[in-house]
Amino acid sequence: MYAMTGKLVAQNGKRSELVEILKQAAMLVGEIPQCHLYLVNEDLANETHIWVYELWDGKAAHDASLGTEHVRSLISQARPLLASAPDGVELRAVGGHGMNFQ
Repeated sequence: MYAMTGKLVAQNGKRSELVEILKQAAMLVGEIPQCHLYLVNEDLANETHIWVYELWDGKAAHDASLGTEHVRSLISQARPLLASAPDGVELRAVGGHGMNFQ
């Protein structure tokens, strides 16, 4: 399985607004059968940081989601709220609790 984790840094006072946009994105990609997880987290130690965890069947499914009109619209809404470029890593999920890994 293809996984991603990303850190987004919101402009001061804009984290809640950015979180709402990311939660909308989670609802959209949640309708895609190849998306198993899109989790939005507020960092307890830093009031501008947001962490997003994603789990997909594969990279192609993730990449295809970025091309949908609604997701692209949310990305456009989120960009002005960011204090810096998103930072993250691509991962291969190999096991754990909550998923059937094969």
